[in-house]
Amino acid sequence: MTQAAAVAFLWGDDTWGLEAATEAFRSRADLFPFGAPERWRLRGDDGTPTRVLGALQERLSTGAMFDSGTLAVLAGVGPLVRRGEDRNALIATLSLIAPGNGLVIVEETESGRKDAPHKPLVDAVRAVGGRETQLRAPRTGELTRWIETRARELGVSLGPGAAQELATRIGGFVAEGDIDRRRQGQLAFMELGKLALFRIDGTPVSVADVQELVPEAVPGSIWGFVDAIGQRNAQRAMGLSDRILESTPGPVLIAVLHRRIRDLLEIADRLRTGERAQNLPRSMKLNPYRAEMLAGQAGRWTAAELAGALEGLLDLDAMGKGVPGYPPGEPQHKLAFVRWITEQVAKPT
Repeated sequence: MTQAAAVAFLWGDDTWGLEAATEAFRSRADLFPFGAPERWRLRGDDGTPTRVLGALQERLSTGAMFDSGTLAVLAGVGPLVRRGEDRNALIATLSLIAPGNGLVIVEETESGRKDAPHKPLVDAVRAVGGRETQLRAPRTGELTRWIETRARELGVSLGPGAAQELATRIGGFVAEGDIDRRRQGQLAFMELGKLALFRIDGTPVSVADVQELVPEAVPGSIWGFVDAIGQRNAQRAMGLSDRILESTPGPVLIAVLHRRIRDLLEIADRLRTGERAQNLPRSMKLNPYRAEMLAGQAGRWTAAELAGALEGLLDLDAMGKGVPGYPPGEPQHKLAFVRWITEQVAKPT
């Protein structure tokens, strides 16, 4: 069995998790018996590859005499692995690390990536006994438990519903697969720190405290709203409707909803006439994930219900444009949106 080396390749879309994993690696007494090494951060694009690699090799190959050593935290490694010559030099560095020193390569990737980037480098890390770890940002619904865990670690007392409210306000319940979640954990951790200062007396943080102190930072919230409509999740759609109607111009929202309902109508018709769901990505020029998601949503409606929802959107559009015969005014328009959700989206009981 290969002996563990003071080398790690950490990657994923969880910025907070990448930092926490780096610190945990730095604290491993089996790898750093002289104490936690000093962090030294550098990037692959901080200069020419030759210059960066030279500085990295010089720092890591030199053993510590009077301190606990150096942990190089290397981010943005892309420029160092493009050319074979540079990549080979970086891989050679893995075997030159003096006792007490270490190297963590940190690659922040887009959400949804399944395989580690820079496979030859990952293979080299494993070959010298290093570790490769993916840090995945909490997905839909997972963020509430994540916040509760971090709150316990920080000694922050959360009252009933406070963790869920915080998760909601930073986008933890947005279900779109292409949402950028890289900063959600980091943002949640920062907000917990702020809430801890607000409740320094140790009393539980309430839902009202979160609503007062934590600003809305919902990524792609309009798409979360449209997904709730497609899934016929009227409760979730109603929960998102206030912020959506305040932040999104009516014509824009109607256009997006019209497109979704129209897509669902087309998919429902294709499936009804015998087309297989597996063929939708090719016939409708959709990526497989989106095709699967829309097919699932289309199955929750009948053709008549989708047609009724589409007619209701036309009425909403006419009202927003002040067409004669429709009640004018923004409050009436918002009320009509809520009524459309209640009458057209909610599943019949």
